[in-house]
Amino acid sequence: MKNYADQQKFILSQITDKYFQRRDFSGCDLRGIDLKGIDLSGVNFIGADLRNANLCGCVLTRANLSGANLMQASLREANLYEASLCEANLINADLTRANLCGTFLWRAKFTGSNLWGASLCDVDLREADLSEAKLIEASLIEANLVRANLTRAKLCGAKLLEANLTEANLTGADLTWANLTKANLSKANLWEANLIYAKLRDTIMPDGKIEQPQIVIY
Repeated sequence: MKNYADQQKFILSQITDKYFQRRDFSGCDLRGIDLKGIDLSGVNFIGADLRNANLCGCVLTRANLSGANLMQASLREANLYEASLCEANLINADLTRANLCGTFLWRAKFTGSNLWGASLCDVDLREADLSEAKLIEASLIEANLVRANLTRAKLCGAKLLEANLTEANLTGADLTWANLTKANLSKANLWEANLIYAKLRDTIMPDGKIEQPQIVIY
């Protein structure tokens, strides 16, 4: 019976062996595995346990991580373009400067995660939990955040141009210097949200009112 370390080493060899290159790791126990900088594009990680895994700089384009457990995983500067992470657990994960453009993140859990400077253009974040997540200077242009939970999220300087925040919960969120030009905030909850210096040009507000001029809120 192989011990845990041997199992991890064996799995890593399957991923990196250019002649074998196993592509299906659905449901596998990959806790703490070090895959830094490896090309994992298109790999199947559905339901895999990747807690505390090192995925820094990995190429995960179009990979399937739906339902995967990535709690406290490190994905700094990883490329997740058009990957699927529906209902994935990314609580307290580090996604600093990661590329998540076009990614499917329906009902994903990002509570307390670090998404500082991450690219989240045109992502599907419907009903995702981003409470207390750090989205400082993140790019969320045209992101779908319908009914997303952004309670106490830090969105300082975030780019939310044309983002759909219909019915989103932004209670206590910090939107200082955020760009919400042409964003849709219909029926969104902005209770105690900080909108100091936020750009609200042509933004649809919770009451349906459209802010025509560029406004700075003091």
